[in-house]
Formats: sequence, structure tokens, C-alpha cells
Amino acid sequence: MDPHEDARSAGRVFKPPASPILEAVLQNARNQKYLGKRLDATGNRIESDRLVDIVRHGPALEALREKPLDRREIEEQLDVSRATSHRLMKWLGEQGFVEKSDGRFQLTGRGEAVTDEVLRFEANVSTAHRMGPLLDVICPHHAEFAIEPMVDATVTLAEPADPYWPVERFISLVSESETFRGFNTTHLAPLNVGEFYRQLFDATESEIVYPSHIIENILDVYPTRANEAIDRGQVTFRTREELPYGLAIFDDRVGIGGYNDETGLMQAFVDTDSSLAREWAERVYESVKTDSTPLDRRTDQ
Repeated sequence: MDPHEDARSAGRVFKPPASPILEAVLQNARNQKYLGKRLDATGNRIESDRLVDIVRHGPALEALREKPLDRREIEEQLDVSRATSHRLMKWLGEQGFVEKSDGRFQLTGRGEAVTDEVLRFEANVSTAHRMGPLLDVICPHHAEFAIEPMVDATVTLAEPADPYWPVERFISLVSESETFRGFNTTHLAPLNVGEFYRQLFDATESEIVYPSHIIENILDVYPTRANEAIDRGQVTFRTREELPYGLAIFDDRVGIGGYNDETGLMQAFVDTDSSLAREWAERVYESVKTDSTPLDRRTDQ
């Protein structure tokens, strides 16, 4: 991710205040591209084969992270032979990750730290793989994004058999929420999905940032219902011509949507109830909202 590349080109930077925890996570994400150079400077880079060996021993490290184990317990928990367990513990001991006390193997302080990093690596790689189609959309636009808050997210991808699956997931979350805030590059849902727009105009208190032509399309298709919802404060529209992707903030979850440039269909929708992800989403939304303009129907009607 190139920090703020597109945001800077438009004279905008997505960086409102964040809590110390979120700021630390985001700062870590910003620094990722510099890690190789920093490691080169220290002269202490680990050989690739050793890194592979550490990851390969991840299950054994994880088992010992729970509690010290004797050899029989290791064999049962990892489903390995006595010879294999001996080889595993011997290698981990040689690396200084494990020590034996009173017949039980336990992690050293170094071993605990390495175990945590192996588990974090696995979680982040797994998340990046699941979110691949969405990351392809977000990363060119947004440096202020980190994988960690999305580890347990629900990932909904468009499939040939059901290209509308991400949209359906999004609509279901709107129907379950009393409030909704967000921004999007295109319609949140196709204009012919009347059920969604009935929910939006009649039941959900919403604030949405759209490119102006999208709002014009909505007012053209639903002139009476949309204007009535605006008049009574049910829906607030704001405009901004450049938006990076789709962001949705519900009562209990936040979601991110990525779109196919050719078809305009949502290709991926990722949602989570993570408090850290919600803080990130609030941070981004407030930044976009601040750089948007309230709808002026005197010029839009």
C-alpha cells in the first residue's frame, strides 16, 4: 500500500484522530514496506529456510502456548509419533524456544514471542487471502487500512452462480439496523431493488455520501419517497465526486464493499463487529464526510 497516494493526488488525506491502539495498528501497517530495509540495516536477517522451519513448527509452538506438556501429551495433541515429537522438541530446544522442566516442555520467553508472531502471521495471511478481491480495490487508494481488525470478518464474494451475493449480504444488514452511515462510489443496491429503498426511506435513519450523479439517479427513480424521507430527516445525502470504495456503518457491524469497474457490481463485501474495525470505519467516514457537501435540492431538482 502506497501511503495516501491517491488521497494526496486529490489534495485529501484520510487521517482524523484515532485511539492509541488503532493508531499503533495503523502505524504498524504504514511501516510494513520499510521492514525489509530496516532488517538489512541491522544485518540480522533470518535465512528463508529457518523461517520456513519456524512456521512448520507452529502447531507445536501453539500447543505449548496453552500450557506445558509432557511428551505423551504432545504426541496426543499433535497426533504424531514418539520419534516425531522427539525431533520437534529437539529442534525447538536448539532454537531456544522450548525448555524442559520436571518432565514437561514449556516455552521460553523467546518462544512465547515467536509463537505469537507465527500465529499473527497465519491469521493475517489467511485474512488477506479471504479478502483478496476487496484488498485489490482498497489498497491502491487507502494506506490507512490494516488486516488485524478484520481477522474474524465475514467475507462475501460474488460467484458465477450468484453474482449478487455480496449485495444480498449488505441489504440483509441494512434491514437489521436502525441506523446506517456510509459512502459509496455507486448505488448501494441496484435501483430496481425496491425492498432496499423502502427500508432506506421508511425505516432506517441514514446518512450517505455519494457522487452527485448517483443521488440524481435515486431522485429520478424515487422522487416522492426520497424527497419525503429527506424532508423528515430520515435520509441525509451528501455529495463528493471522488470516493475510493464503499463503506457501511450499521448499528452493530461495519462493512466494506469493492466493485467491478466494468460491470459496476459489488464483487466483495466484508463485514465485522470488531470494535477496532468500527473505530477505523468511523475515522474514515468522518474524514470523507468532512470533505463532502450537503445535498442542495434547489440545484438538484
